[in-house]
Amino acid sequence: MQKIVRFLCIIAAFLCVLLGVIGIVLPILPTTPFLLLAAILFARGSEYFHRWFLSTRLYKKYIESFVQTKAMTKKEKCSALSMITVLLGIGFIFSPVWYAKALIIVIAVAHYIYISFRIKTVKPSEKEISSIENKKTEKIMT
Repeated sequence: MQKIVRFLCIIAAFLCVLLGVIGIVLPILPTTPFLLLAAILFARGSEYFHRWFLSTRLYKKYIESFVQTKAMTKKEKCSALSMITVLLGIGFIFSPVWYAKALIIVIAVAHYIYISFRIKTVKPSEKEISSIENKKTEKIMT
């Protein structure tokens, strides 16, 4: 059973990577959440694939700085909230059931609260400096 779960995690992670790559080209599909989910699924499914994914340019360009600093720039927050609004708005418009619409509103509000108040906002220059410091600390520890 454990092997089946690990295999399914790996398959799902590759699917998330594919959706993340498609999201780079299509602005309606968010890239970062899919790549973060892929990292989590790879970690659960296979240490080999997890190490491989962490070494890819895709990971380093789109999510490494967020994972290391736990912070976003104002532009990144606005972009994330815009995508969330568009995607949940589409779901809200096409949902025929009132309780599904209510659930979508609750999810949207939770996203706005979490991104606005729980994720630290930094200037782009602060994020780069913090990311460099984290890399140095990581190298020293290994």
